[in-house]
Order: sequence, then C-alpha cells, then structure tokens
Amino acid sequence: MSLRETLVARIAAQGPMTVAEYMQECLLHPTAGYYTTQEPFGTDGDFITAPEISQMFGELIGLCLAQTWMDQGQPASFTLAEAGPGRGTLMADILRATGQVPGFGAAAQVVLIEASERLRQVQRETLPGVEPIFISAPDDLPDAPLYLVANEFFDALPVRQFQRGKHHWHERMVGLSENDLSFGLGPETPQPALADRLADTESGNLVEYCPAAAPTVDAIGQRITAHGGAALIIDYGDWRSQGDTLQALQDQKPADPLASPGKADLTAHVDFEALFAAAPCACSKLTPQGVFLERLGITARAQALAAGLSGAALEQHIAAHRRLTHPAEMGNLFKVLGLFPHGSSPPPGLDV
Repeated sequence: MSLRETLVARIAAQGPMTVAEYMQECLLHPTAGYYTTQEPFGTDGDFITAPEISQMFGELIGLCLAQTWMDQGQPASFTLAEAGPGRGTLMADILRATGQVPGFGAAAQVVLIEASERLRQVQRETLPGVEPIFISAPDDLPDAPLYLVANEFFDALPVRQFQRGKHHWHERMVGLSENDLSFGLGPETPQPALADRLADTESGNLVEYCPAAAPTVDAIGQRITAHGGAALIIDYGDWRSQGDTLQALQDQKPADPLASPGKADLTAHVDFEALFAAAPCACSKLTPQGVFLERLGITARAQALAAGLSGAALEQHIAAHRRLTHPAEMGNLFKVLGLFPHGSSPPPGLDV
C-alpha cells in the first residue's frame, strides 16, 4: 500500500488531519516517508543546500564557531552539533576548516541530531574517523558547552495552518474530496497560541504555527545558558509568519504538496520571531545570509580559491559565490539568527 493509499484510508476512517500531521507522515513515515526512502540532497536529489553549493559556506560557519569558542575561553570539552545534517557535508567542511584551530578538534565531541537511520549511515560515510554521537532530538543534547548549527532544519518541522475567521481561527486540514486528498477548513475556534495574531490579521488571512519550534529552541538555549556556547540558525523565512508558505519540491521543481505523499520534500518558511521569543538565552538581530557571509569574509575566501581555477570550474565557483550571497538568490531569502549566553558577544558576523 502506498503512502497516499494509507493516508486516504486513515482520513476515511478517522476524519481530516492537520497539515502538521500530514507533513509528519510524508516526511518521517517509518517505511514510506520522504527521509526514509528518497535521496533528498545534492545534484541528484530534490534540492541543493548551501553546503552542497560551495565548501566556502561550511568553512566560514566552522571558523565562526571556532572564534566564538575562543572568545568564550576555549572550554576544554564541548559539544559540536548539527541539527539535520543531511549528507554530512556541512560538518565535514566545519571539521576541515577548524582543523587548523589549535585545541578545537581535540575538545569537540561531534553530535548529529538525525532521526533517519538511512541518513545516519550516509553521514557516517561522509565523516570517516569522526565517530559522531547520534541523537534524535535536541532534548538529548549533552549537558556541556554547545556550539551548534542548524541549516535548513527548522523549515522541515511540521506546521499547522490557520485561516482567520470573523472572531477566531479555522484550522486548515487535509481531508478527502472524491476519495482524493484535498485541503479544507475546520470549524472556527479560539487558538491561544495565536492570540497575539488577532491584532495584525483580518478575516481570510492565513498564518502558520510550528508546535515543535519553541521546544527545540528552548532545549538548545538551555544548554547555552547553563554551559556556554552558541547556535547558528540558518533558514529561509522572515520575522513573522504571514500567508501559506507550505511548499513541495520534487526533482528540484515545485510540486503540489498533496500530489505525491512521501515522494516530495515538504517545507514551510521559518517564523524567526517565534524562535526569538522562545529562546531562554540571548539572540542576535535577524541577519540576511548574504550579509552574514560577507561579514565573515566570503569574498576574500572566494578570491583566494579563484586564483587556482580557470574555465568552467572558475565559472561554477563565481556562480556559487553569487548564489550564496546575492540578494536576488539566497542572500536575502535565507536569514541567520544567533543564540549565545546573556552577557556575551554574539558570534562573528552577527550583532544585537
């Protein structure tokens, strides 16, 4: 039975499911979910993340974390973590770049937050000799100084969608129409989590709410508050949720989110205001990715790498730099939020 057939049967028996429940099943179903069965990443996958575009991205992230570690007194033992490590490319670049920082590698215990056993095996192959600790959720992070990066992690956390009614909210649901999956609206009900959004919306407006976002940020921030460290959250989105941002990608092209359950990647834009509000530690200003990378010196690094290139390789390198930083590409769409201890300075490239 396909995942589509499974979901249709479930809805027929139990009634419509929330968008978050639908996303959860599509992405993480144990036998038919997207991350269980598909190859999402890289040129042969459905999407290409920043680390796959250029090694410069991971190198600068690594050096940013290493500088923060030095600024905080070089703790002798700490957790170097990534949430949603993909194929492990970003962590590999981080470890290579920080290999020249005295004491950093010896003090680091690599921890990867990854729920998919199939992807864990891919990450082991990408990181030979590293022996990372795998955990399934941020709640399982060690009680130690934490230096963490989450690149395109929060966008994959399931969201609930609500359409503003006359006085309260209708939840957008996935139900059936002529025995096929379709969107519909539930009854108008109060939603305490969206009480503050009644002031900036009107009837018909749609907002999204990610139930897992606040607990995830809280778990990360608690370690930073208690033990020191920093986190870099890098994702596409903006300060406040507004409108339907649920999207599907299949074969590197936009697709109907209901068309191929388990075969397409499902994501939604990140509401950074909600992350900021949930953090129990200090937060930086929300900063465009292009600005962040330029402050870290990506142009100088790009020029140094370009000196040894020519022809098609040089053209690809220039295109990669542009894709990561230009406002018309990833430079403005992607944002960076830094988490750090109260009373400390934010990570390099960010300000308050």
